[in-house]
Amino acid sequence: MIKKHCLFCDEIVSIEPEGDNDRYIGCSCSPGGFYSLRRDSYEPINSLPHQKKRDMLHVVSAYIRELTDCDEKITISADDLESIVNSPKIPVSIEDKGNHLLQYLYRHSEGPGEAVVIQPLSSSYNLTYSPNLQELVYIIDKLISDQLLIREGMTFKLTETGWNEAAESAGGKKLKPCLVLVSDEENLSTTWLEKLLPKIEQCGFLPRLLTHTKTQNGEKYELDQIAESKLIIADLTGQSPEVYFSAGYALGLNIPVLWTVNSIEADKLFVQLKDIRPIVWDSAEELAIILQQKLS
Repeated sequence: MIKKHCLFCDEIVSIEPEGDNDRYIGCSCSPGGFYSLRRDSYEPINSLPHQKKRDMLHVVSAYIRELTDCDEKITISADDLESIVNSPKIPVSIEDKGNHLLQYLYRHSEGPGEAVVIQPLSSSYNLTYSPNLQELVYIIDKLISDQLLIREGMTFKLTETGWNEAAESAGGKKLKPCLVLVSDEENLSTTWLEKLLPKIEQCGFLPRLLTHTKTQNGEKYELDQIAESKLIIADLTGQSPEVYFSAGYALGLNIPVLWTVNSIEADKLFVQLKDIRPIVWDSAEELAIILQQKLS
């Protein structure tokens, strides 16, 4: 099997070529999972100035880890780096970074006092979007002193207060899994990731974005991801057959489906069914308001 350096966490791991992408398996960016990197991204990322790499790459590693930990499939290209690093969802303060660690422990436990092992800790500072282990240890010590966390070696437990704080930031309960299906149209994925997914999360859902090309040659998706979802949002902009298929599969499982489409293509849909009455949107801001109204 081919092995390569992960550009973001610098581990040497196995990769699997898949179409135009390389799939990185089990590195610190996605322990026990994988993410994909566009093969044409190596040169532009490697040619970045050293200081820019120091400022950006650990943030991208943390971004990949957080989303893959939430079972979202991630494909990264060099063009994505700026938007990821500048996203308002990226934590900057020590407090916000600590909250990300609380959220990680919350996702991996069923209640306060339940043990979660983080090993090796030395390569897990991306859990807090930290640039190094020293900052992660500082954040852990601060959470312990704030009585939000208990540490025993590599084992971590949320206190009652820590659990409640994590639950409150997650809307008072664990977020319900939600899949957002979109075609691989230019800028469409970015619009959903940056402007719409955060609004959906505020309504108590944990949204994952799946993109599909207009043909059947796009990234394959897992049907069990659909089956495990509590809501499907299918955007018909770009007219991807896989979006129609995935949403139809969800309907067959009695999973609620919200259909959306950009106004530019509203009158050009391949499938005109009375049961498909998509929300027609002009701007992401307008769609965000409508979705929040429907999901609240």
